[in-house]
Amino acid sequence: MTETDQHRSWTMSRVKSKDTTPEMIVRRLLHAMGYRYRLHSKMMPGKPDLVFAGRKKVIFIHGCFWHGHNCKRGARIPSTRQDYWLAKVGRNRERDARNVSSLEQAGWSVLTVWECELKDRVALAARLAQFIGGPSSFGLPPPASSGRSA
Repeated sequence: MTETDQHRSWTMSRVKSKDTTPEMIVRRLLHAMGYRYRLHSKMMPGKPDLVFAGRKKVIFIHGCFWHGHNCKRGARIPSTRQDYWLAKVGRNRERDARNVSSLEQAGWSVLTVWECELKDRVALAARLAQFIGGPSSFGLPPPASSGRSA
């Protein structure tokens, strides 16, 4: 193994699959909003990052590069071993699609939060609240009636 290979191996060994920074941001945000959840259910396809069993909802928190998001970071192609990385990300995307399909067929609602979406926390909080339980669960009053009939 060359020094470059050893360094790459060391770097890749540091990549976490659980308790990542994006995951911790979403978990802390949801907890502050009053939601409680289970983590990484091994009984479910894809081991969703967050499981709201009583609501039959799950959330996956994906890194843009690793899961091939269509944003700037996700579209980046490494300068070395391009064939390997394109194939790996492609397999990840296929696996993600299978997992989402399996969960939906079993009656679960699925939300994917992308790493790039963490920049706008207000928008993220609103999106999470809407997915999990609507605006009233975000601490907002229900929409007021305008008094006009439609």
